[in-house]
Amino acid sequence: MITPPFLKPGDKVAIVATARKIYLKDLDDGIALLKSWGLVPVIGKTIGLSDNQYAGTDAQRAQDIQQMLNDPEIKAIWCAKGGYGTVRIIDQLDFYKFVKYPKWIVGYSDVTVLHSHLHKIGFKTLHAIMPLSLRDNTAFAKASLKQSLFGEKPNLSYNTQHSLNRTGKAKGELVGGNLSILYSLCGSSSGLDTEGKILFIEDLDEYLYHIDRMILNLKRNGMLDHLNGLVVGGMTKMHDNRIPFGKTAQEIVIDAVQECTFPVAFDFPAGHLDNNSALILGSEVTLEISDTKTIVTYV
Repeated sequence: MITPPFLKPGDKVAIVATARKIYLKDLDDGIALLKSWGLVPVIGKTIGLSDNQYAGTDAQRAQDIQQMLNDPEIKAIWCAKGGYGTVRIIDQLDFYKFVKYPKWIVGYSDVTVLHSHLHKIGFKTLHAIMPLSLRDNTAFAKASLKQSLFGEKPNLSYNTQHSLNRTGKAKGELVGGNLSILYSLCGSSSGLDTEGKILFIEDLDEYLYHIDRMILNLKRNGMLDHLNGLVVGGMTKMHDNRIPFGKTAQEIVIDAVQECTFPVAFDFPAGHLDNNSALILGSEVTLEISDTKTIVTYV
């Protein structure tokens, strides 16, 4: 996997909206954060645009990120927010100049479309906080983003004692992101190859039977059979029907991999959480799960 150049003070960071609409005033915290790190924010043309729920039309959103992908002076592209819409433009994007001038793609949730697609063509990306949610994010989440962008290795060691954790040690490329998005990409040119890898998943605002349907789809597509490890982040604000589904999201996941022997960690602090730790997807990592800790170490 190719690592884009790490950032240094004075580098330009583009902020674009690939999915739902967002306004300039919503970026104040993100702009201030970049400037405090000595970086130069470049605001994309999609900021402030509106086409129903999207930040402009598909063509406008594709054109905006394409311009930033092509510009060798842009060293990172920070997606302003998630929602839904990146999958509508992914097939319009040309990554020829990106391959010549790689840069960090940063975000989570709907940005999983870009993470997965770029993983298929051999580039690391950064699953991390976005400008819209900064006010709610912890100091550690912000620090882990900075460390990752500037070439430091964040300490990803957490006290975890979830009863469903499966202890063990594994090594492999860290891949994944939002479960709903990974599910929607199955069978497409952006779908992940997970064999021999450490898969990270998280999700938000889903019905429990949806989680079951999605994780079983990954299983039926062979994406769980040959993992080296599984890390489950936030399963946040889950919903149930009037007649209860009968299992938590975590129980649904562990049931889907009950025949497998790889280590599994739950409640890892990444995803739709205030403490959304940055993860450098595509990196080789070791995963260690004990009775008291979960540790992800970059090799």
